[in-house]
Amino acid sequence: MSAVPPTLGVILAGGLARRMGGGDKPLLRLGGQTLLARVAARFAPQCAAGLILNANGDPARFAGAFAGPVVPDPIPGAPGPLAGVLAALDHAAAHHPEVDFVASVAGDTPFLPADFVARLHASRAAAGTPLATAVSGGRSHFVDGLWPVALREDLRAALVEQGLRRVGQWIADHGAAQAEWPAEPVDPFLNLNTPEDLAVAEAIAARGSAG
Repeated sequence: MSAVPPTLGVILAGGLARRMGGGDKPLLRLGGQTLLARVAARFAPQCAAGLILNANGDPARFAGAFAGPVVPDPIPGAPGPLAGVLAALDHAAAHHPEVDFVASVAGDTPFLPADFVARLHASRAAAGTPLATAVSGGRSHFVDGLWPVALREDLRAALVEQGLRRVGQWIADHGAAQAEWPAEPVDPFLNLNTPEDLAVAEAIAARGSAG
């Protein structure tokens, strides 16, 4: 696999976590660590330009759980994960002009693969597309993807002028490669939406079966 271009990572934590009872889902604990700490530990070594967290509201609540910048959505009204991606693209343009790509992950994916960023870049380069997204077990994970900073104004226009909210639609409009991972023995993109999902993740973490 060729060298990975410098990439800024963003952990998306702007959701409302209604099915988990509300609050900041990434601050829930799994095996003695927050989900956020687990995601960051797996993601940070893959991102040469560092990590940021996309979250709205008072950033101080993450002070003990995340050391990097906390960036809010640039568009009001909680328009969804595309706004978090745009926040990261804007941050990259302002603070990391040498970086051409942002990789995003959901804040509730504690078993993120160690080759996530490298495989996204390889798939995008091989397919000749501007974007890449993750797939596991035949299921697409649109928010776990690779985004070019060059498309940030296009994304802003889609959100503000067109009112676009569906991640899959914007991806389809531009073309995306799919990087695939097996879903067994553990789906590396298992995301925790309910207390039952958290219980499943606890069992996985306890037996140490995640890579």
